[in-house]
Amino acid sequence: MEENKHIAISVIIPIYNESAIIEELYNRLKNNVLKISQNYELIFVNDGSRDNSLEELIKLTQIDKNIKYINFSRNFGHQIAVTAGLDACIGDAVVIIDGDLQDPPELIPELYAKHKEGFEVVYAKRSKRNGESYLKKITANLFYRILKKITYVDIPVDTGDFRIIDKKIVNYLRKMPEQNKFLRGQIAWLGFKQTHIMFERDERKHGQTGYSFAKMMRFAMDGITGFSDEPLLFVSRLGLFFSFISFVIIAYALYSHFVLLRTITGWTSLIISTMFIGGVQLISVGIIGEYISRINKNINNRPLYIIGDTNIETDASKP
Repeated sequence: MEENKHIAISVIIPIYNESAIIEELYNRLKNNVLKISQNYELIFVNDGSRDNSLEELIKLTQIDKNIKYINFSRNFGHQIAVTAGLDACIGDAVVIIDGDLQDPPELIPELYAKHKEGFEVVYAKRSKRNGESYLKKITANLFYRILKKITYVDIPVDTGDFRIIDKKIVNYLRKMPEQNKFLRGQIAWLGFKQTHIMFERDERKHGQTGYSFAKMMRFAMDGITGFSDEPLLFVSRLGLFFSFISFVIIAYALYSHFVLLRTITGWTSLIISTMFIGGVQLISVGIIGEYISRINKNINNRPLYIIGDTNIETDASKP
């Protein structure tokens, strides 16, 4: 692609073990992006796939000059993969879409049309989540509502990263250096004119999700610690509460010993209360530790990702 060619729309697609559907994914993306403009780019970010995803992407670059790929040196995670695409894209409007075809590419023209009405962010809101377990639906529903309640940013519920954003949003996202990315929170934090369209999320067409329960928990912690101080306030309030309870118990014990002349005994109650307070302390230390861990990662200032190879000339791809 010529360096001075104007790009109307960029599409960022993180890829992790999706070799079986890459051809279908490409065809559906191309057919729908062409409804918008001939000047487009599809940026596939291979996030350390263990299958033949990279080989399939390289084949596509040989038949379509609008296809770009970024291959990570290892698996860095979904949010980092999207961030790499944001660092490399040059379109006036940018679509973020997952590579598993659960987010239908056929929605892209509708997102773009809404964007042209003057909205800097148009996100796809899920009215239905097909093919997902009952447990995942319940936990996701609970997470988004807790996040909305405790954060100071109005993060839309029932949404993923599937959306279209204006180039100005991309430029601001590039200025956010935090290591623990939570892009939907960052985009909401930026403000500007935002709206949504409704859609039914499709079943996964091939393979298993790369989001294990542990990864989902880490992602949830990134969202909460990145946009809320409520856990720290909870720890402080808990400490004050138990300090008050302890003061009352001490006062009563002294009163009982010196006034009532009756010493309070009870090995069982002592052990139970000690273990309970110890558990509360460990939970509190753990919550504080999550915040400190994120501070430490930002202080280390390591690169967010390492590019193994790419057909895009970017600063991040240079050794």
